[in-house]
Amino acid sequence: MSREGVGRSVFVLNGPNLGRLGSREPEVYGHASYADLVSLCESEGAALSLSVETRQTEDEAELIRWIHEAIDADADIVINPAAFTHYSYALRDALAQCTGTVIEVHLSNPASREEFRHESVVAAVATGTIAGFGVESYRLALQAIGRFRTSG
Repeated sequence: MSREGVGRSVFVLNGPNLGRLGSREPEVYGHASYADLVSLCESEGAALSLSVETRQTEDEAELIRWIHEAIDADADIVINPAAFTHYSYALRDALAQCTGTVIEVHLSNPASREEFRHESVVAAVATGTIAGFGVESYRLALQAIGRFRTSG
């Protein structure tokens, strides 16, 4: 995708269970629905002149294919790997191939939760991590890409 006139391309990728936002443990993940999250990403992207595409899957292989697609499109990535955060070395290896900005996001703060959530295998290959601000974590990630992207 050309960056002239259309804005930088950003893939907002979401892992398992994020399609259940609003009904899944709202005391942890908030009351916003997945549709609310998509709308927030689209409107924030438009405000920042970014071309944003938001996707969600329960499938690790599909998430990896989308990362490869983003790499091939020279797009930046905002990713909430969800449970894959803690153990998916395949996801980590796919993200390590990215030459653009990669921002890991989480709705809750994994460091303040169960011990198994404290480790992120993708953090070391991400440009940065934003966590604990609910769906606003995504807005902050897009703003970071809009201001501080590493390529483009």
